[in-house]
Amino acid sequence: MKTILIIIASLLSIAQTSAQDIQPGKTNIIIIMADDLGYGDLGSYNGKQKTPNLDQLAKEGMRFTDFHSSGTVCSPTRAGLITGRYQHKSSVDGVVNADPKHPSHSFGVDPKSQITFPSLVKSQGYKTALIGKWHIGYQQRYHPMNFGFDRFVGFLSGNIDYISHYDRQGTFDWWHNNEQVKEEGYSTHLITKHATDFINANKEKPFVLYVAHEAVHDPMQGPNSRIQRGPNKQKQDKNIKASDVYKEVLTELDISVGKIVETVKRAGISHNTLILFTSDNGPMSLSSAGVLRGKKGSLFEGGHRVPTIAWWPNKIEQNTVNNQLATTLDIMPTILSLSGASVPKDHQLDGIDLIPTFLGQQETKRELFWRNGGLTVKATSLLTKDKSKAMRSGKWKLVVSPYYKKSQLYDLSKDISEQHNVAKDHPKIVKEMTAKVKAWEDKIIPYLPYKIISK
Repeated sequence: MKTILIIIASLLSIAQTSAQDIQPGKTNIIIIMADDLGYGDLGSYNGKQKTPNLDQLAKEGMRFTDFHSSGTVCSPTRAGLITGRYQHKSSVDGVVNADPKHPSHSFGVDPKSQITFPSLVKSQGYKTALIGKWHIGYQQRYHPMNFGFDRFVGFLSGNIDYISHYDRQGTFDWWHNNEQVKEEGYSTHLITKHATDFINANKEKPFVLYVAHEAVHDPMQGPNSRIQRGPNKQKQDKNIKASDVYKEVLTELDISVGKIVETVKRAGISHNTLILFTSDNGPMSLSSAGVLRGKKGSLFEGGHRVPTIAWWPNKIEQNTVNNQLATTLDIMPTILSLSGASVPKDHQLDGIDLIPTFLGQQETKRELFWRNGGLTVKATSLLTKDKSKAMRSGKWKLVVSPYYKKSQLYDLSKDISEQHNVAKDHPKIVKEMTAKVKAWEDKIIPYLPYKIISK
C-alpha cells in the first residue's frame, strides 16, 4: 500500500507541474541533433532499424509526431536553431558549400549582427559547449568560439571522413576550440567522449550542451571501415553494401545517445536535465521517411518532419506522444526560458517556448513556413532564381512552386503521405494560405545577400 501511495503521489506531482513551477537558471539543457535522420528510421517511429537507446528515451519521455526542421537541408536548420529565427534572416537559407569557389562558401551566421543563444545563456552563469558539426560558416569570423561557446570540439564542414577527419574538399577539419588538432578515433565515438566529459566536468553548475552528430550523413563508414578521404585514403571494398554500413552508422548514433543519458543519470543530474533529440532535416537516400512523401531537400513532409524526443524526468510524463506542431526554431526560446535569459525588447524570435508542451498543456495553434535556398549546388554567382515555398496551418499543407505558378494543397489529417492534391476543392484556403506565404516572404527577402531574378 505504501508503494502504491508513493507512485500516486509521484504521478500527481508530475501532473500538477506547470511552467510557473520551473525555476529559471536551474535546468541543464542537452540538444542532440542527428544529421539526415528520417522520420521512419527509429523503432519508436515504426522504423525497421534497431534503435534501443532512442526507443528507451521515448519510453521515458515524450515523442513528437509533428516536429519539423526549419530547413530541408543542414546549414539552414542549424542557422535557425542557433538564432531562433527563420534562417533567411541570417543569410543562411541554403547549404554553406565546402568548395571555396562556390558563392555560398563565404556565407555564415555573423555573431556580431545576430543574437544567438550561447552568448545569452552565458550571462545567466551557464557553461556552454558545441560538440560535433557546425556548418554555418567557414571563415574565422563565423567560428563557433566567437558565439559564446566555452568549448568546441568538432568540425566546421558539412561532413568529414568519420576516421581521417578530412572533408569532401580534402581539407583536414577537426578542432579543439580555435585550434586544429589531430585526434584519432571514429567521429561518433569522439563526439560522445567529449560530450560526456563536458557533462561530468560541469555537473555542479548549469550548462547548455549542443551535441551535433555527423551520423547518419555520408560518407558511409562504420568504426572499422576504410578511410575514404585524405592522404591515407584506401581502396574501398565493393562487396560491402552501403545499406549494411548505414545500419552500423545508425547503431553507433543510438549507442551514443544511450551513453549520454547514462552519464546524466550517473552524474545525479537527471532531475534537472532536459534532453531534446532531433534531426536537421529529412532522410538522405539510405535513411527512411516512413509513410511521408519526400526526402532531404524536399518541401513535402518527408523533407522536414523529423523524429524528435524530449526527456526530462519528473517534468515530462513518461511514454507520452505529443501532436503539437513544433519546429527547431522553438529550441532557442525554450533554452532562454529555462535559463532565464532574454532577447532585447525589439528583437522577435520566430519560435515558441516548448515548456508548456513538455508539461502536457493545451496545444498552441500556429503556422510554419519553409522556403528552399535560392542558390543551386552549381551556382557561379550570387544571382538566383526563385524557389519553392511551403506552409503548414493545422491540418493543411500548402506547397507552391517557384514564382507561385502552381499550388498543391494537402489535408494531412486524411493524407499524411501527401498523395491527393485538393487545391481545386478548396480555392479559398489556397488563396488565404498563399497570401500568408507572400506576406512572410516580404519579411525575409530584404535579409538575403543576393538579388532575386524576377519573371
